[in-house]
Amino acid sequence: MEKYDVKFKKKFGQNFLKDINIVKRIVDVSGVDENSLVIEVGPGGAIMTRELALKARNVLAYEIDTELEDELFKRLDGFSNVDVLFQDFLTSDLESDVKKYNYKDIYFVSNVPYYITTPILMKLINSKLPFKKIVMMVQKEVGDRYTTNPGNREYSSITVLLNYFYDVRKEFFVSRKQFVPVPNVDSVIVSLSEKKDRLPLNDFSLFERILRDSFQFKRKNIKNNLKNYDLKIVESVLSKYGFDLNSRAEMLGIEVFVDLANSLGK
Repeated sequence: MEKYDVKFKKKFGQNFLKDINIVKRIVDVSGVDENSLVIEVGPGGAIMTRELALKARNVLAYEIDTELEDELFKRLDGFSNVDVLFQDFLTSDLESDVKKYNYKDIYFVSNVPYYITTPILMKLINSKLPFKKIVMMVQKEVGDRYTTNPGNREYSSITVLLNYFYDVRKEFFVSRKQFVPVPNVDSVIVSLSEKKDRLPLNDFSLFERILRDSFQFKRKNIKNNLKNYDLKIVESVLSKYGFDLNSRAEMLGIEVFVDLANSLGK
């Protein structure tokens, strides 16, 4: 088990993995190889950074806690293929940061602070970088939300958004007891692989806005949530899939939302 001699900061959501076997499983799931560039957020005690560096050509890690600088440099001594940027990943210029690297495929593999899981995913999507695979440890309930199907209570706008871009799957469960300090929740490893058969979408920003509005009030139907759109077009699209204006967003599949965005954007 990994030992850490650092002061953990709750404001940064710091919970460090201590079991190297779980780390090895995460790296194996990722499929990272010697031609890869890997982005990691929150390397913490570098337990996963080191394992990634053994497989990848380069690892670019972002760490917001500057007080970890000495600890990280000590733990990463000898790994010439690792760069650590001590800055907030969410405000970084990711596209510019990766330009200096020569790689075949780019991956994101990280045990991210749970309170910024969704903002990180949105940054990856909006970056337009062609991530071959994203592997993240997330709160178990969040993993359920990302991988559920229409008709389930957990189904939400982020479910639709992620599954539009990626084939999303839960890989394996991780007990809260595998962290130091011990968090209040259990975790799950999720993988997001680049989707090859993505439906044509004319306007991503409109698609994103329709998703947000459709799920704004989960107990309300589409007629109420999309009242500021052309409801004749909305009704026409819904009818093609066996739904009507009284249907709720949680019943609609990805293809319905894509059709809505394309039709309303004409």
